[in-house]
Amino acid sequence: MERIDAVIVGAGQAGLSVSHELGAAGIEHVVLERGRIGESWRQRWDTFCLVTPNWTFRLPGCPYSGPDPDGFMPRSEIVGTLEEYARRFRAPVRENVTVVSIESPPSGDFLLRTTSGDIQSPALVLATGAYQGAHLPPVSATLPHGLLQIDVTAYRNESTLPPGRVLIIGSGQSGAQIAEELHETGREVVLSCGKAPWVPRRIAGRDIVWWLVETGFFDQPLAALPSPAARLDANPLVTGHGGGRDLNLRTLRAMGVTLAGRFLGAQDGVARFAPDLGASAAWGDQRCRDLMKLIEGRASALGIPVKIDEPEPFDGKAPESLNLSGFGAAIFTAGFRPAYRSWLPWPQAFDDLGFPLQKDGASTVIPGLYFAGVHFLRTRKSALLLGAAEDAAIIAHQVVNALGGSRRSR
Repeated sequence: MERIDAVIVGAGQAGLSVSHELGAAGIEHVVLERGRIGESWRQRWDTFCLVTPNWTFRLPGCPYSGPDPDGFMPRSEIVGTLEEYARRFRAPVRENVTVVSIESPPSGDFLLRTTSGDIQSPALVLATGAYQGAHLPPVSATLPHGLLQIDVTAYRNESTLPPGRVLIIGSGQSGAQIAEELHETGREVVLSCGKAPWVPRRIAGRDIVWWLVETGFFDQPLAALPSPAARLDANPLVTGHGGGRDLNLRTLRAMGVTLAGRFLGAQDGVARFAPDLGASAAWGDQRCRDLMKLIEGRASALGIPVKIDEPEPFDGKAPESLNLSGFGAAIFTAGFRPAYRSWLPWPQAFDDLGFPLQKDGASTVIPGLYFAGVHFLRTRKSALLLGAAEDAAIIAHQVVNALGGSRRSR
């Protein structure tokens, strides 16, 4: 049986960042990836691009140095950048290796059974993504069986959908962006909306992400949220398409997308929606105001003149039922959820929402188990490209200390 000092599962930005730091510390390790490097990014739809500017691509030892720091990388460039990063420091990545099961034998080491053989290791870092499973609301089962139903991970482009109108259920970043894309191709789109904050793309000539970094918004810990469940709230609506522009319920309605309230289910081929579109829009507006106050305070301290206008009134009128006979597809973009319990043998190591019980990435339940790339692992930026380097250094330091400072070379 192969024995390695540390095993990382997942070769996205989080796993590669931890690998870089472990390699710098001289720790023998391997990165197991069920697909290829950046597999989660590869699974996004064809026209996907970053929502955060390219300069936020800050991996350990490799800050962004390309020609367009204020641009927004398309999917292929994201993957290519991760592949080049792995080549640059010779990351010990084993692609197309699936972890079939993980056991904790009496020896205290982890036993990973994989499609390429068994591996024993005293340190295990799970970097399998901020969320592992697309969320499907229970009412999804009420849609007509003849209607194509897919989640966001299965959507590729407009041409892969059957003819007809498209119902998108979920108005977070993915839902709003796909609604815009489909509308631009000539499709009629109905967007079933939930609560999602929104922000202007730029304020006083600077990207919103610059402002959120400046205000310390991305450094907020979990304790800053009103409740742990708030981790499941949608990210602020905005897009990187077209060089970066505003995208919210107002812009979508203005372009011709039909907005509806929360999807309640379907019966006899008729979809029903809650009469809550106005309330959801008001919730998003208030979250925007909260962020704008934060930005105004920071702008004042920096001596930058900022004028933020109140949004135009929003008309909450929306259809409460729609006949689905003319629809070709329904796309669920209702977010993702942690799915660790579906493949790990330690249900007690996770909270009621499925997030790991941990401190600075180290499990507080299972010795030797670590997590990377989890939403609010340490701060709001933990699952972002922006936060990968900071978290990786802290996680790797803990692994090194747990291994007794071992410096076995690869």
